Amino acid sequence: MPPRSRTRARTVATLATAAALALTGCAGGGDRTPSASPTPAGTPVSQRCAELLPPDALSVYGQTFALDDAFTPAEGSPAATIADQRGRVCRYVSTDADATTVTVAVAHLPEKSLTNLKDALYERGGSVPTYDVEGYFALDGEQGRADAFADPYWITAESTLFTEPGGAQPVVDAVRAAVQPTASATPTG
Repeated sequence: MPPRSRTRARTVATLATAAALALTGCAGGGDRTPSASPTPAGTPVSQRCAELLPPDALSVYGQTFALDDAFTPAEGSPAATIADQRGRVCRYVSTDADATTVTVAVAHLPEKSLTNLKDALYERGGSVPTYDVEGYFALDGEQGRADAFADPYWITAESTLFTEPGGAQPVVDAVRAAVQPTASATPTG
């Protein structure tokens, strides 16, 4: 990957945060169709949660999961930002352990928005070449977050099951295949 300017990445992250705070709209939880905020840059994501993340993709975790249609992402979270951009947000709750969840959010964004997000994540670090597209992973306490860019899609997934980049791999692979079955195996950016 080519080096990216630290100053540019900080500026982009600051602008992205300010833009996310300025957006308003619905949560886009579950399979409900998200409503558009006044100025979303994203194109609506047409795939339903079951298409984005088939149940067999979660079976690798040794638990059974059910879709939480009532889920609303926390304000300021990546999932809330994606919902505000007409993306799809899906949260699955383990029927074996209620505290275990997997949240997946997908946005279809313009190239400039994707570049800004990639720059900010590149600056943060945690590049993951095994996602077959430009990808990043971070662990915050016990919560792992994976971000992958199957252009023009931004995929983000969060769970306590993701303790390392490979833990999120089945989810990233399933969603990437659903939104862009012919995604390049060469990272971009």
